[in-house]
Amino acid sequence: MEPWIVTSGHLGTHGREKHHFGGSVRKGEYIVDSIIAFNDVRIIDGTGAEPISGGAVVVEGNRIRDVLSHRATSLPPGARTIECKGRTLLPGLIDAHVHIICVEEDFGDALRKESPSLLTIRALSGLRQALDQGFTSLRDCGGLDAGFRTAIERGYAVGPRLKVSGRHLSMTGGHGDGRWPAEFHEPAATPWSFKGIVADGIEECRKAAREQLRQGVDFIKIMAGGGCLSPTDHPGASQYSHEEIGTVVSEASAVGTYVSAHCYSNQSISNCLEAGVKSIEHGNFINKETAESLVRHGAFLVPTLSAYEISPDHGDKPGFPVEYRRKIEYVRERSKDALKTAVDAGCIIGSGSDLFGAAQKRRAAELELKAEVMGALEAIRSATSVNARILGDSEELGSIEPGKLADMILVDGDPLENIGILKDYHEKIPVVMIDGKFHRNELI
Repeated sequence: MEPWIVTSGHLGTHGREKHHFGGSVRKGEYIVDSIIAFNDVRIIDGTGAEPISGGAVVVEGNRIRDVLSHRATSLPPGARTIECKGRTLLPGLIDAHVHIICVEEDFGDALRKESPSLLTIRALSGLRQALDQGFTSLRDCGGLDAGFRTAIERGYAVGPRLKVSGRHLSMTGGHGDGRWPAEFHEPAATPWSFKGIVADGIEECRKAAREQLRQGVDFIKIMAGGGCLSPTDHPGASQYSHEEIGTVVSEASAVGTYVSAHCYSNQSISNCLEAGVKSIEHGNFINKETAESLVRHGAFLVPTLSAYEISPDHGDKPGFPVEYRRKIEYVRERSKDALKTAVDAGCIIGSGSDLFGAAQKRRAAELELKAEVMGALEAIRSATSVNARILGDSEELGSIEPGKLADMILVDGDPLENIGILKDYHEKIPVVMIDGKFHRNELI
């Protein structure tokens, strides 16, 4: 069982019992009024298995009842059938590294200028847009607080299933310290903008971690190395000591959750692995030895290739310093080689986009970029069943298997032949289902 808990009815953290949405899957008779059958469909189930052609998937209530290698022909009267005509059914996509609150490319100054109410409305719009794209689950790695998750769960807002880390933790001068050298005080920011907590030393790190956990986050995000979009560090820098990282890991573990760490360099990755960090974000400089260490520690790697391929497009916009673009290019040049190194070492590789501003409309580009290194089937697996493991929801999400929650998308075409069609969600994804309900169904 994954170490996740229920807080106020959500698939969350902190050591309490694991929550299952909906009822258990019963044997025997169908519930006639709640059956939907996808017939004549190509099934890519998210496990890495070869596709099933001409099959069927039967949904009962909010769960997958049957996965068949042939048409579903023994349905009771009143069951709803969708003739898919050879289209492809995939698990709902999962993006394991997002910053939904970064609604502008210039997320520094812009997020300090907009009111909390406006930022909230724009973030909710971004969540709905992610679901439109076929992403039925997101892991927000800094920015959103637990209220956004609760709003979706209670039906106040429309969006994917959501895991949040609240405010990330950074050392002074680290990737999460947004001050320029001439600034001696933190710039003002609205409560849930992309603004971290600067914490130094064991006791400050302990208090910062406990505060985020008190606020109901699902996991804790730390900045354990330098970055591209920070003013006073370099991507190759190692940040936070082993003791500081270990303190945060201890606090997270005490309530049944984990730590995710921003890292590029081998030293920063090694520091995190030795301290018990579960999820390494980016990893663009990883070498063979460090990749093998990641495997031994059983940690996840979440590369974010699209952040470096797409973000430079915005490098000449006001508020986006040229030095940021230079750092992005420096990191981008190493990203695919690092992914290949990780694949060859046998790392467990998830999928994240790490996009901001208008680029968030292009989050499926991550799968296309990964497919250049891993192949399309493995890229899909990374963004479905592997990401479900990272979220702690592998028993419920991430694959098309009997008993799993019915989060699925229907694609007009074969993503194994052209995975780029997932980017064209307006035209190529006519059906998005979450929790057994249609968010979009253009085949009616």
